[in-house]
Amino acid sequence: MYNFGLHVAPFESDAVEGFRLREPANFEAARRACGFVGRSGYAGEPGVRSWGPQVFPRFIEGSGFDAAPSSLSLWADIESLMAFSYDGVHADALKHARNWNVKPTWPPLVLWWVGPHHRPDWAEAVERFEHLADNGPSARAFTFKIPFGPDGAAIEIDRARVKELAARNAETQADLLAHVRTLKV
Repeated sequence: MYNFGLHVAPFESDAVEGFRLREPANFEAARRACGFVGRSGYAGEPGVRSWGPQVFPRFIEGSGFDAAPSSLSLWADIESLMAFSYDGVHADALKHARNWNVKPTWPPLVLWWVGPHHRPDWAEAVERFEHLADNGPSARAFTFKIPFGPDGAAIEIDRARVKELAARNAETQADLLAHVRTLKV
């Protein structure tokens, strides 16, 4: 999974402080989530190693920024990613995202399947993201709304499993959710 956005102001500004304050909790919530495999870090920052040089999609051009909020992660399946994304700590951040990010004219994220020994890098992620933006969903690059399986066939997301995973995540992330709810928006 790769996502990309543009903030309304520089990362260090008060305007995006709520995002900045939530970022560590979001990374920890992902780490604790069912089905999380791993994520890329960011070159030059402590912590998780970067999966290659970070690059950005063409949508950053003309923004005045040379970097933008984006993430690249691996998940066991779509349901695990969906349970993390739309419930708990990350859902709290999504609820407030309009305060920190410009309204996008691009997809919010791109999903694609990788083989068991393949770890995507930032360049592959951006290529898939731009492919989705240019061509719409396909087995090569898709979204939660129009998902495809590893075999390339269209699939239905198992919503009952998403709810079950979200409930399991809630048990392991209750402390993080309580914390983010105290933070400035």
